[in-house]
Order: sequence, then structure tokens, then C-alpha cells
Amino acid sequence: MEYFKSGLKTVLGAQQPGDQPSGADTVERLVDRVTSSTLLEDRRDACRALKALSRKFRVEVGAQGMDALRQTLETDRADIEIVSYCLDTLCNITAPESFEDEQSNNAQLSSIKVGEQFSEMFLKNPDNVALILSFLEEYNYQVRRPAVKLLTNLLDNKTREIQQIVLESKLGVSKLMDLLADSREVIRNDALRLFIHLTKGNANIQKIVAFENAFDRLFDIIMDEGSTDGGIIVEDCLLLMLNLLKNNTSNQNFFKEGSYIHKLAPMFILPAEIEEQGWSPQKVSNMHCTLQLVRTLVTPGNPHHVVSSSQKTMKSCGLLETLCNILMASGVPADILTETINTVGDIIRGNLGNQEYFASVMAPCNPPRPSLVILLMSMVNEKQPYPLRCAVLYCFECFLYKNEIGQTQVVQTLLPSNTNTPTVTMGQLLCSGLFSAEPLSSWFSAVALSHAMVDNPAQKEQMLRVLLATNLGTQPISLLHQCATMLQEGNKLKAKVGILILLATWMANCPVAVKTFLNVPGSMAFLTAQTSANEHDVNEDLLQGLCAFLMGICVCFNDDSVHTFTIENLCQLIERRVGIETYITKLSDVSKHEMYSRAAKQPQIKSKASWDMLLDFEFCKLFKSLEGIIIKTVSRDLNRSADQNGLTEFSLSSQENGLLLQYKELIREQDKQLKELTNKVELLTSDRNQTQEKLEDAVSKNSELQDQITLLRAQLAAEASSPLSSPSHEIPITAQNNETNDANVEKLINEKKLVEDELNTLKVDLEDLLQLLTHQSSKLTQYKKRLRELGEEINDSDSDVNSNDGSDRGSP
Repeated sequence: MEYFKSGLKTVLGAQQPGDQPSGADTVERLVDRVTSSTLLEDRRDACRALKALSRKFRVEVGAQGMDALRQTLETDRADIEIVSYCLDTLCNITAPESFEDEQSNNAQLSSIKVGEQFSEMFLKNPDNVALILSFLEEYNYQVRRPAVKLLTNLLDNKTREIQQIVLESKLGVSKLMDLLADSREVIRNDALRLFIHLTKGNANIQKIVAFENAFDRLFDIIMDEGSTDGGIIVEDCLLLMLNLLKNNTSNQNFFKEGSYIHKLAPMFILPAEIEEQGWSPQKVSNMHCTLQLVRTLVTPGNPHHVVSSSQKTMKSCGLLETLCNILMASGVPADILTETINTVGDIIRGNLGNQEYFASVMAPCNPPRPSLVILLMSMVNEKQPYPLRCAVLYCFECFLYKNEIGQTQVVQTLLPSNTNTPTVTMGQLLCSGLFSAEPLSSWFSAVALSHAMVDNPAQKEQMLRVLLATNLGTQPISLLHQCATMLQEGNKLKAKVGILILLATWMANCPVAVKTFLNVPGSMAFLTAQTSANEHDVNEDLLQGLCAFLMGICVCFNDDSVHTFTIENLCQLIERRVGIETYITKLSDVSKHEMYSRAAKQPQIKSKASWDMLLDFEFCKLFKSLEGIIIKTVSRDLNRSADQNGLTEFSLSSQENGLLLQYKELIREQDKQLKELTNKVELLTSDRNQTQEKLEDAVSKNSELQDQITLLRAQLAAEASSPLSSPSHEIPITAQNNETNDANVEKLINEKKLVEDELNTLKVDLEDLLQLLTHQSSKLTQYKKRLRELGEEINDSDSDVNSNDGSDRGSP
């Protein structure tokens, strides 16, 4: 507050004698009248004047009058007019936007977020918000509407703070919910915008609002406003619903169980005349929000039980059918068609019943064709918008997800058939796209074909039966052979990446496909050359990493049926031509790539341009599951091969020989450490034995002393309790004798205490020694194990030392 006050004179200039009063002076006098006038009429007139000045002199009114306005709201709350003026003034000074006349007058303050600053000052006292909430109970239009606007301003400027205050306020949300039932549309519409800000990112408020029957009220407003044909108010209602449902499992269950999904289905019915009338911009916005609302319930990121139950409901209530009708309708804007395709994909993903229904949908053309075929035509057509093509691929992937029947249907359209059907099939479209001159079509088709084989070994083998006739009069070749040849001959990065994704998915867990690939001339030479290349382009690094991944698949799933490319031969090829460290680095570069991180986040393909997309979600899952296995397999087989072949320094290259010398030096160092540890164990064992002997002696001596003390105490007790002695054996009991006996007992007790102290000390030392021996024995065992892994022989004497440690450890 003081910051604004101190800057006013600098900004506006000091008043000179004879000059007209400045804005700051005028505001100051009005504020003084508000706080000091005893007549209500005077205070009301002053508040009216402050309201008039609050746009042009916002900083002055806010800096000098905020406290006075707040105080007036408390003291004069019974006067509707003065409350209205105060609320309107507070709305102006906390407004997030700037006013034109304010900017021209206070140019130096235009860069300051004035509304945010004043909102922060107003919220320093949380009771101020409670005061504003109390005015919502006033039905008068002049009070309720500015109170709603003021809360909206505060939410715009300080969202988290207001959310927390409202959440802690007693019945705060309930008071706000009453605004949605206000018969005056202006207040109701303002309340909608307030709730959009209030529910953003706050799950607790979202739950309270939902259980206050928000969905019923919002659907009533939507229907009253004309559903998706309505205006901006319909869009606000849909945006509020999105806030309530997004990432909120509780509200999603409530929405589904409350049969609200059934109310969404009619909103997608297109009137017959829409093709002639066209789509208005507001209709497009409303439809887009409604589609987003559906996707919020079935997005793959939701819990499985929420997605599954919502998918079933959307099928049973006819919503899926209505969306499929939009897909096949004419005149639908491209962005709506794109979002509808994505929405259908989410509804059918992983749900066999919905997938079967979608496969049965026919397009209204002559002759009729399946909707899937029509969609794939758009995907391989380079003239179609890029987002639309991405949506088709995602929908096709959703159709094949966990759908073995659908995967079989796609593969069957690629296999030779006795029936001559003139219709275009899915397989024909995908093959034409795969061999297209456009790299993007090739990538789309390769990824789509790969999804026909995900987690389906049977279809991987069936795909090996797919034959292609390349030229007239030549023998047909397999599809996998042709893909391997295209990989070697192509020069387009995106097309190569797509083929690598297809081959990796095909060959993983399929030794027959690996065998076919290894038999293609030049296939391994190409992969080796790519993996050993020293390119530094980011995308080239990705290509090389994918080639390394395919080489690893050839190692892991190799049945050694191709004699020139057995597992052992391939591992040696990797070591000699690429280098094991280089190979692992190339392989690891894939998961570090930006496009890998982006593709691995979610199944849907989200990219703004074709160059921004190279990888696929399912492929990223495959890579993640196999990367560690490949590294382990290649490293293990290389070590095994070296042991079996008995390699020497003379049969190795200089690099390999240097690596071997490093291993030998490591073994020598470990052998030296092992001997030192063995000697140390022997010394510790000897010390332990000596300590054990001392401990036994101390125990024995302590026992003897205990017996002596007990005997002396018994004698003293007998002498003290005995009557007069016989004259012949009279023993004079004098003070001197008592002192002597007491001294003898005290001496023995002290000696016993010393022995017990020494005994305790020896016990502690023995425990420490045992712990040290256990630790040394454990390290010794680790070194022996490591030496055995390196091929070093362990002498029997070492084992004896270890066994002795174990036997001694059991003694007390």
C-alpha cells in the first residue's frame, strides 16, 4: 500500500499554488469524507465519486481508499446503494485488464500488474473474502452481480489463495452454487465464469461442486440454450464440466453412475439441414468441447475400470453409433472430424465389443465400404491434413489394441486369396502406403502394419506368407524381404525409421522372422554399417540406435539356423566391427532421444508437424522391455565365446589385447588383495583364540572368588549367631577379629569386581572381533566369487580358511 502512495506524487506531479487539484488530491479528500463523515448521504456521495474515478485513477483510489471501502462494507452493509458503489469500485481496482484512460494517464504504471497487486493487498485479511461471500446472499442485482465479478477478479489474479479460502469457508461453495439457479441470466452467466476459475486444478472443490448437483444444473442450462447449437454459454457449461471431470476419478464415477453419459449422446445428432446451413464458429467450439468431455471419461490415462465401464455405457446408450455417423457424414469441418476420429479411437480401445461394432460400420457410398477402409484411404492420401492422418492412425491402433480378431482380419487381407474381389482392402491400402514415394505415407503404413502383430506371434508367422510381385515374370518375394531391401536402398529418414519399427515389432519373439531377415542379402551389412557410423546429427543418431536395436533382436531371437549368422557370429561381429561400448552407447541413445520421450508418454500421436514425429508408443514399450535383455545377452555371449575359443594376446587385435591386459591387471590386483585379506584373517583368528583363553581363565577365577566369598560370609554368619564356646575351644571374638574378617571379605569383593570388569571388557572385544571377522569373511567370499567369474582358480587352502571362519564363528 505504501509503495503505491509514495509513487503517486512522482507519477502525477506535485501540485503547485493556483493549480487545479490533482487526481491524487481529489481521491484523498473523498477517502477522508468516506471515513470521517457522520451523515450516510455524505459517505454515499463520496463512494459514488470514488467509483467514477476508479477507472481513470485506479492506482490512487486503490492505494488510498481500499481500507476505507472495506470498512464501509462492514459498517454500512444495510444500505444497498453504498454497498453497490463500494463493490463496483473494488471490481475496477482489482480488474486483471487495464483501462484505456488509465493507461494514458498513468503511462509509467502501465507495466505493473495493478489488479494483481491490489488483489494481493485485499487478501492479506482472509475475512475480506468471507465478507464478499456474505453479500452473495443478497438477492438485489446491484449487490450480487458486483460481488460475483469481484470474486472472479480475485480468482483471476490469485487463484490458489481464493480456492483455499473458499474451501475453508463454511458453506462457501454452497453459496456460490445458488448463483447457477439465479433466474437472471447475467448473474448466472457470470457465475459460470467464476466456477470455471474456481474449479481449475483443485480436486476437493471439484468434488464438492459435483455433489452439489452441478451436472444437473449445467445440463439444464445447456438444453435451455439450444444444446451444441447454442451460444457461448453452452461452451462455458462444457468447460466447467471438463474442469470437474479431468483427472478426477471420483467425479468420473459419479458422472457415469448418474446416467449423465446418456445426456451426451443426443448432443452429437446432426440436424438434416446442417450440410446446407454449414457450421458456425460457435457450433464448432461447442462440438469440440463436447468431444473433449467424452474423451475425458475414456482417456487411456484413467483407471481401467473407469474407462471400461464408460466405454460400455457409451456403446449401450448409442453415443458410439452417433459419433460413427459423424465420421461418415459430409460437410463436417476438418478439425471436428479429426477430434471425432480420436474420440472414437478412445471409446473402442481395448474393448472387443466396441471394436467389433466399429469394424461393422459401413460408409454410405457406392459400393458400400467399411469405415476402416475409408479412414485408411485418408491416412495414405498426402493431400489430407496432417492432424487428420495422425488421428486415423491412432484410431486404427485403438481398433487393433488387444484385438486378436481385428489383427487377424487385417493380416488376412494381405494373404493370397482364391476369390477375386474388386473392392479395396485394408491390406492393399497399407501396402500401397508402405511403398509410397511420400515418406510420411510410408511411416504411417509401417506403424499401422506393426500394430497388426503386437503381442500376436501367430500373425507374425502369418505375415511371412505375404508375397509381393515386384516385376512381371519374376518370382514373388516376401513382404519382410522387400522391407529389408527398401531399408538398404531408401534414402528418406522417416521411411527408414518406419520400416525399422515394423521389422523390430515383427522379429521380436519370432525366430522364423529373424531367420528370414538374416537370409536377405546385405541386411546385416547395412545394420553394421549404420551402427558403426560416426554421424552427429540428432535424427541420424536415432536411426543408428534403431539399427543397433534390430541387430540385438537378431541376437536374442536367433535359433542358429542360419550358419553364417549364428548368435556367436553376430556377437563377434558386433565386437569387432562396432565395438561393444559403441554398440551399447548407440542403443542407449534411442531412449534418450526427445522424440522417444514424447512418444512414450501416451498412446495418442500428438505432434504439430510431420518432422516432429518419428516413434510410436507401442514401439517405445517394446524397446523398453528388450533394451536390457539385448545388452545382457550380447555381453554374456561375448564372454562365453572368449572362454570357449581360448583367445590369446597373439590372436587379438591391439584394442582387444589392451582390454585383455586391463583385465589381467585387475585380476592380479584382486589376487594381491585376497592374499592380504587371508593373512589378516589368520591374525584376527589367532587374536580371537588368545582372547577366548583369557576369557575362560577370567570366568574360572571369578567362579573361585565367588565361592570363597560365599564361604567367608557363611563362617561370619555362624560365628555371629553362635552361643558361648566351650572352654577348651574358646575363640575370643573381638573387634579386631571382626575388622580382620571384614577386610578379608572386602578384599575378595574388590578383586571379584576387578575380574568382572576385565571379563566384560574381554566380552566387548570379542564381539567386535567377531563382527570384524564376519565382515572380512563376507568380503573374502565376494572376491573369490568374482575371481571364479573371471576364470581364476581358487586354492583349497583359501576354502579351508573360509570354512574355519565359519566353524569358529559359532563358538561363544
